[in-house]
Amino acid sequence: MSKRINVMLPDETLAVLDRVARPRGRSRFISRAVMHYVQSHAKQNLRERLKAGYQANAQASLKMALEWFPLEEEAWQKARPKGRR
Repeated sequence: MSKRINVMLPDETLAVLDRVARPRGRSRFISRAVMHYVQSHAKQNLRERLKAGYQANAQASLKMALEWFPLEEEAWQKARPKGRR
């Protein structure tokens, strides 16, 4: 379902739009551009939030890794084939 809206664009933006959109294809072009913008910014926002979360928990993660390292190393040594030790 589509809805008709009224959008004001600067003359320069409209000139660019008319150069890149097919004849009578403004609506489709604008729709795809908006969806692309939203999706790419959503991914970037998620990356930034994940990065902030990882950085906030870095010390706790490092501490946990250091605590578990001896057990992990022991498990790897037991799991390796005898000829590769």
